[in-house]
Amino acid sequence: MTRILKSKYKIDRRLKCNLWGRPKSPFNKRDYPPGLNGQTRKKKPSDFGIQLMAKQKLKGHYGYITEKQFRNIFFKASNLKGNTSENLIQLLERRLDAAVYRMKFVTTVFAARQFVSHGHVLVNGKKLTIPSYSVKDGDVIEIKESSKEIPIVLEAISSTERDTPEYLSVDYDKLKGTFLKGPKLDEVPYPVIMEPNLVIEYYSR
Repeated sequence: MTRILKSKYKIDRRLKCNLWGRPKSPFNKRDYPPGLNGQTRKKKPSDFGIQLMAKQKLKGHYGYITEKQFRNIFFKASNLKGNTSENLIQLLERRLDAAVYRMKFVTTVFAARQFVSHGHVLVNGKKLTIPSYSVKDGDVIEIKESSKEIPIVLEAISSTERDTPEYLSVDYDKLKGTFLKGPKLDEVPYPVIMEPNLVIEYYSR
């Protein structure tokens, strides 16, 4: 986890986008890959390269998810009824750490993972410390009473950097929210264009 935290802004430049929409991202000033040849590298990517980039962007947006975990999420999505791309997005958004991040209880998805792991979050009144826990429609997510004055929480809820998506209902006075439904791709507030169809193609090779 520490390795990812220390290099998260390098990920922005490597993937050529501001992956989390943060004003601190170095991509805002240097919109080219890192390294000595970052500005001069003009090689046209192959179809495989485009698919890989789409997969890395989607996986990276959700913080520290290993390749094995992400692949398992894809296989689970492909075994569900309906559109695999939409299933994939829903499964990712149903992660507890993703829901905590979308509800603006913390400032970053990395902080959300740590926040859940440290036992600051209740789901339906019970403490859960598993960031990958899959939230169901109607589940109530709230900050534990003793954790409501933590500086990172106060900073996050006062920030105007992000909006709360419509598939969540949040009461910021009580620091409690409800996961209403699994979202479609166009309902998720990604700061960059995500292409789950290319991720499906990548794993279907």
